Amino acid sequence: MKLIRLITLIILVFSILSGCNPVKPAASDGLNVIAAESFLADIVQHVAGDRLQVQLLVPAGVDPHTFELTPADAARLEDADMLIINGGGLEEWLHSFLDSMDTDLIVVEASAGLASRQPADPMQHADHAGGDPHFWLNPLNVTSYVRNIRDALITEDPQGKDVYTRNAETYSVQLQELDAWIKGEVNLIPPEARLFISNHDSFGYFAHRYGFTVIGTLLTSASTSASPSPRQLAELVDKIRSSGCKLILLEAGANSQIADQIAAETGIKVVKGLLTHSITDSNGPAPAYIDMMRFNTNAITSALTGK
Repeated sequence: MKLIRLITLIILVFSILSGCNPVKPAASDGLNVIAAESFLADIVQHVAGDRLQVQLLVPAGVDPHTFELTPADAARLEDADMLIINGGGLEEWLHSFLDSMDTDLIVVEASAGLASRQPADPMQHADHAGGDPHFWLNPLNVTSYVRNIRDALITEDPQGKDVYTRNAETYSVQLQELDAWIKGEVNLIPPEARLFISNHDSFGYFAHRYGFTVIGTLLTSASTSASPSPRQLAELVDKIRSSGCKLILLEAGANSQIADQIAAETGIKVVKGLLTHSITDSNGPAPAYIDMMRFNTNAITSALTGK
């Protein structure tokens, strides 16, 4: 990357001295883009198309709440031109490193412009500055991601404007179709049965969009690095019994011990292995963001409808 920039500078100086107009290299030759999470990398790649190959920072299957940068990760960021993050407080672990970097890295917040969901209990998001960062679990929010990503790529690679614009339009239509499909699946569930508990508070945007009520969480935070007290668990059991809630949602990698204990006591169903913070590899059930949303929707609706 440094060699490419040096060559570009030499061409620029030569062009100025010779009175010629410099030719900017194509983005595919020089623009190095990294996306923080795997679901986000997939979204960015849909906008970039064949013009760029988007790199990934947090490996697929790794919880971004607990991820720690390695020296190799830091070196990759030092060489990158653009880093696209979710924003909204999800990547708090990254900010101190970015503040210390002596580089011209461009940081793009995909969720910029979206209003964060604020829980009734402020402690639910005490470890995420500004509220709930899980915007992407509502596909219509992702259309905002797409616009922000498109504009950032065009700014740094204006020659690719037509490609990025066309790809963004196509993918936005797919997201709207996804939203309509989820609505159709959820409509099979009676509104009074659209209740669930999640292992941590990440499904708020999904619930609000599709008419669910989250009656509680097993963990007392939007982060996965928290644990409930006996009193909180007792209160949750009372809520299950009084509300008629039939479902606990567990994300992939979550410890199921508490959920299984509650299920044994109340008879509630436990749906395990939901994909919220990461897509799967190409051999898994959800190698893309849209696949991830379909996978989760099928799991939730099947558990509540018995189909």
